Amino acid sequence: MFIELAEHLRCPVAHEDAYLVLATGAMAGRSIRIGTIGCPVCQAEYVILDGVARFGPPPAPAGPTRAPPAPATVQALLALESPGGYVVLVGSAAALTEALSGLMPGVHFVLVNPVPAPLPAPGWSVLECAQGIPLATMARGIVVGGEYGETGWLTDAARVVLRGQRAVVLSETPQPPPALERMVAGEGMWVGTKR
Repeated sequence: MFIELAEHLRCPVAHEDAYLVLATGAMAGRSIRIGTIGCPVCQAEYVILDGVARFGPPPAPAGPTRAPPAPATVQALLALESPGGYVVLVGSAAALTEALSGLMPGVHFVLVNPVPAPLPAPGWSVLECAQGIPLATMARGIVVGGEYGETGWLTDAARVVLRGQRAVVLSETPQPPPALERMVAGEGMWVGTKR
């Protein structure tokens, strides 16, 4: 996990928002290989093992998984033309990471419950969580795999993306959460902008 991502992590337990406390055990460059993340509010502790921040076991997929669209299509839908910041890829959308890394140099990718689990790579962070996305509002864009196209995950995806930025949902979910304004839909996916 990229050490600078630590300031954007949030406890997945429902309570007042607070920065988490990080204790590192082993590093490889700017990546944390082993460590502990603690919540000062509820006292929960989460481990980082093999570079993966583990906030809970990923749930069984709730919806269909579809092959992601071409990486160049996703880059265009996200409308990201400059380097820097974070893009979050949830579930099967994480299969796009390697190709998007080549198309968007200088962007850090946060993979949430990636399917299949990728090998660690510079510029990628991996989070596992049972419910919700354990991040503050910080993403320049988010791509949600169809198996996470249910209301709870989409509401959290909308919370994580910055105002004016886009979410690409690889599902035909009929209604986006209130925080997202649907721009376009088709070919089994839709794109929304954060209000």
